[in-house]
Amino acid sequence: MDASALLVAVVSGGACAALARLWVRPTPRLGARVRPYTVASRSALGRSVDTVAVRTPGGGGGLGALVRSVIIRAAKRLGGLVDGTADDALLLRLRQAGLLTSLPPERRVQEYRVRQLLAATAWALTCGWLVALGGQPPTATLGAAALGFVYGLTRARARVDRAIEQRRVRMRVELYTVNLLLSLHARAGGGVTQAVRRTVERAGGLVAGEFAEALRLHSGGQRMGEALETVARASPEPHAARTYRLLAHGAEYGADLAAGLRALSADLRDERVEAMRRSATRRRAAMLVPIIAILAPVMLLFVAAPLPSIVFGGS
Repeated sequence: MDASALLVAVVSGGACAALARLWVRPTPRLGARVRPYTVASRSALGRSVDTVAVRTPGGGGGLGALVRSVIIRAAKRLGGLVDGTADDALLLRLRQAGLLTSLPPERRVQEYRVRQLLAATAWALTCGWLVALGGQPPTATLGAAALGFVYGLTRARARVDRAIEQRRVRMRVELYTVNLLLSLHARAGGGVTQAVRRTVERAGGLVAGEFAEALRLHSGGQRMGEALETVARASPEPHAARTYRLLAHGAEYGADLAAGLRALSADLRDERVEAMRRSATRRRAAMLVPIIAILAPVMLLFVAAPLPSIVFGGS
């Protein structure tokens, strides 16, 4: 059996097994759920407590736990090689990108790396299968599978970077209005906590969500200035971090927040105007490329057409 037929057989078998598992769910075992309630009875009867066998429901065991641990370890190693960052830095990037927010923080990095490995494996199998169907030699099939695997690994990182950039753009759009609202509350004589709470109640979006996180930390026992500083360190947008640090300084020491917030809004507006000008210049230059590519050869032909008759003579 050649490599292409073997690869097609493996992919087909895996697809059939996945469909069968989705169609017919395996019956969950009751031993792991019942065993914690039998500890007292076993001890009263003089039997061993069997603490090794006690585990949380859904924890799995046997071959499933072994395969899961192997996948997690491989995902961690490959993710560390591709990302080049520690778990804390990756957790901060996931928070800034707004990904996997439904999971607890201690599980986000592991889940991200496992999904990254599974996506890379899927890309490798797909690319190898497509090349094998084309009748290419086994070396080409393995090369395509390797390229697909590398693309799958790097695609997850690019997705995180793209999500962070999109959130930055949205926050810059929201921040100008939010700063003006905060300056109005500060000019009216309210404190930082009251201004942030009113902004969260009346506004929505990413900036209001980070303000809500600061209020949650403040309700948990942190000072308002410390909570805003914590949110500023985790924010993906530098202008938002400047706003949070200004509010933290006002909450701790007192300051003229209205003037400072208006100045931050003016800086943000000027930077957005300059970014729009640069984008317009790039787009204008990009529009010239097809015009030059189409018209320049035609103009050169018109110029060069009479040259032979001028140089060599003739009618």
